[in-house]
Amino acid sequence: MRRRDVLALGLVALSAPAIVSRRVSAQSRYPDRPIRLVIPFTTGGVNDAVGRPWADKMKALLGTVVVENIGGAGGGLGAAAVARARPDGYTILLGGMGSQVIVGVATNRANYDPIADFTPIALLGVTALTIAVHPSVPAQTLTELIAYAKANPGKLSFGSSGAGAMTHLTGELFKSLAGLPDIVHIPYRGGGPLISDLISGHIPIIAQSVTANMMELHETGKVRMLCVTSPKRLAAFAPPWLIRSSGRPSCRRVSTPIPIQRRRRRSSLSRPRSRAGRRSSSRSG
Repeated sequence: MRRRDVLALGLVALSAPAIVSRRVSAQSRYPDRPIRLVIPFTTGGVNDAVGRPWADKMKALLGTVVVENIGGAGGGLGAAAVARARPDGYTILLGGMGSQVIVGVATNRANYDPIADFTPIALLGVTALTIAVHPSVPAQTLTELIAYAKANPGKLSFGSSGAGAMTHLTGELFKSLAGLPDIVHIPYRGGGPLISDLISGHIPIIAQSVTANMMELHETGKVRMLCVTSPKRLAAFAPPWLIRSSGRPSCRRVSTPIPIQRRRRRSSLSRPRSRAGRRSSSRSG
């Protein structure tokens, strides 16, 4: 038996336990066919911003990596699909807090064990989150948003990339700390549709991961980022305030064969060492 593998975004890459020949000769041929990378959210979010460049970079080292987006249940549907996959080292999950921590803690309906069913490969990055608003919302800072929400009880809603996702918990924490229980949560099936509805004005407030796309939308005035949750200002993007500076508190199975795990880890870790890789990761938050 071997466990499926996981790449993590603050994210991990994970893969599932598999039944494969243990012969070293068979392992030495790995990979001899395309590898499947499951991103457990719809296209357009931070997972895509990390996973797709990683897949492109791995082509030179591991051959073809096919990306498949399986969104839903805060990352749980994609993770369950990987957990059910044949554990032969060819199915990888771009995991994270949602699929590997929150689903297991917040629900008793998970169709997988986030620890026992996966083998961690590499930490790809840690992402910050933001509270952002549509330009029509008359708030330039988090403090102004709180004042506006208190002056208009029951009139605002916030969107997240899914019920139980980190963006959902971030929004609920903000509501709790600010004393704004009347803001209604609207769950989406991923960051892509969430951001689209913010731009169009269908949702006034969102909690979302900071990506190059979000920063570009902020810079062009299509959305307004009011803060970031990182402990330090983002190197690629200084303007938004940190939450704390905005006057608010900061918020035994047998595994995949070791030679295969080591090769994937070496391949994954090679990406951040290049200047282009570091610039891309920094720009993506």
